[in-house]
Amino acid sequence: QLLDRFVAYCKVATTADERSTTLPSSPGQWDLLHLLKADLVSAGVPAGNLELTEHGYLIARIPATPGLEGVPGVALFAHVDTSRDFKGEDVQPVLHRNYTGEPIRFPNDPSLVLDPEEFPTLKQKVGDTVITASGDTLLGADDKSAVAILVVLAERLIGGESPAHGPVVLAFGPDEEIGHGMKQLDLDSLGAVVGYTLDAETLGEIQMETFSADKATVEIVGRSIHPCCAKGKMVNALHLAASLVAELPREGMSPETTEGKQGFIHPYHMEGSAGAARVDLILRDFELVKLDQKRDIVQRLCDSLQARNPQAQVKCSFHEQYRNMRYWFDQNDPLPVEMAEEAMRRAGVLPSRSFIRGGTDGAQLTARGLPTPNLFTGWHNAHGPLEWASLGEMVLSLNTVEQLLQLYTEQAGPSSAPPPS
Repeated sequence: QLLDRFVAYCKVATTADERSTTLPSSPGQWDLLHLLKADLVSAGVPAGNLELTEHGYLIARIPATPGLEGVPGVALFAHVDTSRDFKGEDVQPVLHRNYTGEPIRFPNDPSLVLDPEEFPTLKQKVGDTVITASGDTLLGADDKSAVAILVVLAERLIGGESPAHGPVVLAFGPDEEIGHGMKQLDLDSLGAVVGYTLDAETLGEIQMETFSADKATVEIVGRSIHPCCAKGKMVNALHLAASLVAELPREGMSPETTEGKQGFIHPYHMEGSAGAARVDLILRDFELVKLDQKRDIVQRLCDSLQARNPQAQVKCSFHEQYRNMRYWFDQNDPLPVEMAEEAMRRAGVLPSRSFIRGGTDGAQLTARGLPTPNLFTGWHNAHGPLEWASLGEMVLSLNTVEQLLQLYTEQAGPSSAPPPS
């Protein structure tokens, strides 16, 4: 059931569109959300316990086991969109049952190889079911592995197959990949005191530290003149945009020259004409002070470009995307992380705290007051054609979440134990 749901969800094209002004940013996300709503009803969730909001949040409320209504509510999150970094349409999942440990080749691109020598985690999956795409798309396991896990969890909770539990909220959201995931979600309506996103890669991983992230947009208006008579008159916006990118510091300040907890400035998109051009950049750092320094670098370069080219117009704007959730856990309560560690141990998984050179919906949720660490879900090599997923790890993720809900029931004390049957 878990595998079947996962494959079905991967086939729905849900690529996030950064240029869209709507939420969700792409129509395919609505398609998947409506499919999920129908699947949750089929899984036994009463229609009255389901809400699909105008902003593309599908909320499923699972009532507590009778007698456990007083247990603190737990919210579990997955995102339905996939990365814009690689093609996400016409996904054809390929099942490698009883994986042998050999390099995997792809039917739609025979030159592409997923080699366990290059990706050693694959060596640990001999005998497992490994799922890939067909070579010319991403798979979408980030984060449709979690989407499938939560639907199966709902079925198990409603059917009484999971341990006794308090109130549970399942939330499927849009546009995590472009940093808009939880902006319009009404947290008060969830009734939860703690949350967990299921969006991490490595088995046993608990991500409780993320980048702090900003986006910068530089808009340049030049002066377009017919090339035949442009001398001394034309101001080529493309030349100015190229100059700006060339002046950005690279060594120790770009994604390709940094690692670990080093931040960066990354110009990832440029478009335009001689008359007008635009450069989009992302700024990342684990420390807010250093993130501010990166803002200053970009602003100074824009100011300098404007000063050297007074006949052009150079406008630089910044947009906050998310913040490092480590600040919340350091200053408030580490319990959500500790509970996840114990849940993994009970599920037979070795837990490991980690940081992510990126962000999650949990970073936004934590900043808004709902502590939300990020847990593993069984996907690997996201955002490209070599993406793959492990069915065995997805099952362990499901088991971990069930143990987590049981732990919160135990923490509430004997007074919240369910009545004897």
